[in-house]
Amino acid sequence: MSALVKLMYPALLALFAGQGAEAGEYELRISKQNNELIVERAGERVKTYRIASGKGGRGAKRRQGDNKTPVGAYRITQARESGRFHYFMHLDYPNLIDAWHGYKDKVISAVEFKQITLAHKQGRTPPQDTGLGGFIGIHGLGRTDREKLAIHEGFNWTEGCIALTNEEIRELRQFIQPGTTVMILP
Repeated sequence: MSALVKLMYPALLALFAGQGAEAGEYELRISKQNNELIVERAGERVKTYRIASGKGGRGAKRRQGDNKTPVGAYRITQARESGRFHYFMHLDYPNLIDAWHGYKDKVISAVEFKQITLAHKQGRTPPQDTGLGGFIGIHGLGRTDREKLAIHEGFNWTEGCIALTNEEIRELRQFIQPGTTVMILP
């Protein structure tokens, strides 16, 4: 990590921490390594789900098309029915740290970095069409058969999202609202 990044990283974390809507009473913690999503309330585990994540492997999402699930702190911006995925909970990816890495690595321009920063400052969904990619969320499986369930249970198969079964995503809905914090760990 360069000296400039080391200097900026704590400031970006502090800036990000103060942004967004009220989180609500529940928080979601996702462990990519353990393939689990944990619902917590006041630091206590309420429910655990087995998940599938990005087929791009370990590490943080750094660009569109890498098929990796991002790592960091995010918030749910909206949740809606989905024909493709049964239900989709959209995250505010890219966050400020993702944007900083994207700018530093020349994946996004200074203008795009500023647009992402402004969106977070204003509590809006950041641009979803930059070189960092977008439309990352937590979703169900959609139309399901035995083969699809077997793939879901045995592999990380998404393009960067977090997937649960349709039944699990319906159940998870009771714990979330716009602003719910989602911490994604490696």
